[in-house]
Amino acid sequence: MGLLAVSVPARAHHGDADRYDPNVITVTGVIAELQLVNPHSIVAFDVTDANGQTVRWQAEMGGTQQLSKQFGWTKSTVKVGDKITVTGRRAKSGSPYMNLTERSSIVLTDSGKEIFSTGTKNRPDLQ
Repeated sequence: MGLLAVSVPARAHHGDADRYDPNVITVTGVIAELQLVNPHSIVAFDVTDANGQTVRWQAEMGGTQQLSKQFGWTKSTVKVGDKITVTGRRAKSGSPYMNLTERSSIVLTDSGKEIFSTGTKNRPDLQ
């Protein structure tokens, strides 16, 4: 009797190189929804495109513990209706979805206050 072993490749939790463009983009819009949950929080924001149409973007970032401990977020840090400028890596599919795990930031547009940043490396505008 023979034994056949089959190996199936496993995806690492943060293995996203094949899903997101390596370059960062910056998009400005108005928060429509905020999901502060673990393991990843999502901010949905409405952006007006070049044709005047509203496009709902989503940006994925750290969970509630990271946002609270590392960035000092509370329930009042951001709210629906706040205008934000988000820098991150867009989905390679072209969908309006961003990953905020590296070289990314969220800035409250009206005050200029940076409320989220994964570092300034390769971001001369933040250095």
